[in-house]
Amino acid sequence: MPKGYWVSVYRTISDPEKLAAYNKLAAPAVKAGGGRTFARGGRVVAHDAGIAERTVLIEFDSFEQAVAAHESAAYQEALVALSDGVERDFRIVEGID
Repeated sequence: MPKGYWVSVYRTISDPEKLAAYNKLAAPAVKAGGGRTFARGGRVVAHDAGIAERTVLIEFDSFEQAVAAHESAAYQEALVALSDGVERDFRIVEGID
């Protein structure tokens, strides 16, 4: 079964305090949903139209598990805390077997 991934690239961070509040809530929500964080805010080299800003990569055992974790009440609470504190490109993608 193909794994599922959250890929999030932050274009701008306008409110670091909202991002910090989100991180406090999102980390346990992701863990409870079965997610494993592989990259979060380290060094980035951007090419083409990319932006060298914060990037996050989280792996789940399946695409369905990744979608369910995003829809969970705990993660939705984290999104409320984040609100307009950032502009980001967030995707859930299915891996290759």
